[in-house]
Amino acid sequence: MEMVRRGGFDKTLFFIALILVAVGVLMVFDASGALATFNYRQPFFFLINQMGGALGGIFLLFLVVSVKVPFYENRFFVFGLLGITYLLLVLCFAMPEVANTHRWVSILHVRFQPSELAKLSLVLFLANYVQWFKDRINEMKIFLPAAAVLFGAVLLILLEPDFGTAALTMGLGGLVLFLGGVRLRNFLYLGAAVVPTFFVFLLLASYRVNRVLAFIAGSKALERASFQVDQSKMAVGAGGLLGTSLGEGTQKLFFLPCPHTDFIFSVIAEELGLLGALSILALFAIIVWRGLKISLKATTMAAQLAAAGLTFLLALQTLINISVVLGLSPAKGVPLPLISFGRSSLVCTILAVAVLLHISQRKGEAREF
Repeated sequence: MEMVRRGGFDKTLFFIALILVAVGVLMVFDASGALATFNYRQPFFFLINQMGGALGGIFLLFLVVSVKVPFYENRFFVFGLLGITYLLLVLCFAMPEVANTHRWVSILHVRFQPSELAKLSLVLFLANYVQWFKDRINEMKIFLPAAAVLFGAVLLILLEPDFGTAALTMGLGGLVLFLGGVRLRNFLYLGAAVVPTFFVFLLLASYRVNRVLAFIAGSKALERASFQVDQSKMAVGAGGLLGTSLGEGTQKLFFLPCPHTDFIFSVIAEELGLLGALSILALFAIIVWRGLKISLKATTMAAQLAAAGLTFLLALQTLINISVVLGLSPAKGVPLPLISFGRSSLVCTILAVAVLLHISQRKGEAREF
């Protein structure tokens, strides 16, 4: 039995997500003011763009939550979203290069990064695919189409190139399939194609190899490869317990690369200190807790897997970003959810939260994986 309570979504998840979005807007302005003034003669350049993404994402959130039916289980929606994702990923290669990459689609002077949408659409597709074929998912003729869809999207992201996002997407898709009951044997077949592909793409870019070697060996000869992480750790260390106070950090002043995107957590740690950084981590931990609770209470297998997948997306992306900031892994270019600058990432992450809130409105008996 299923009961739908309009407005009965998880309020804790809703308000925590809004708090993180607000923190993100504030910290993007704080971290990017000097850079925006230098590059665009406009200190509010990144702030305005981030606010636009936040407002657009929140509008979509209320729109999604207001829908009465479980649209995320509708075949037309699931295949339509997946088709649009593939179309945009291919269209990237017809667009002019940006920083020697093909990661964006530009329409009417608005840039969008399809790889961010790919995470969401693949989770929804795989969650539903497992439900459609739950009794036969381990048959090769059933498993291989799902694996091919996942691997095809990951390959397009690798070709952009975006190694970090591709690895995250592959891991996330594999996790959804594993939770859906796919046996280890099938993952061995998938790994036979995935592992060599990632290894080849790793070797094709010398900067990736240098980042890995710099992380493993810490060689002085590879100082340039570890420059970002070194500056990040300096910012974190300078914050101490209470931080230098908001706006008073110095690493963002052209010392720390990407202070408003990949390394925004470094700025938070420097200016708000250990207590501020731990507070942000606590908010993300609450989101993960609420997401897993929503998953366990979901009324269908597809909703359960979708909620779990989207929750792990937020968790894994947060852990990867912060591990890079602290020098616990090589630099990957993965943004901090809801906080880092980037309209594509912000809108798609808010949409992921919106789907979780929609699922939380549909009450029923708890299920188990």
